[in-house]
Amino acid sequence: MSDQVVYTSHIRIERVQGPHRRAYLPAAAGPIHFGVHSEIAGHYGVSPDVSEPRATTLDYVVAAAAG
Repeated sequence: MSDQVVYTSHIRIERVQGPHRRAYLPAAAGPIHFGVHSEIAGHYGVSPDVSEPRATTLDYVVAAAAG
């Protein structure tokens, strides 16, 4: 195995408000929005008044692992 770096991902994340974050990912035309929803929002005590439901980073990790 080589010690050569093959790929470095350049990602920028901005916090919008509360759990809402905007991520800029390679090959994405625009920002990806993350937040919380349903049971996860309930676990963290996030009210729907604070942030609309959005996919979590965990949702993306599970989808990537399943793909």
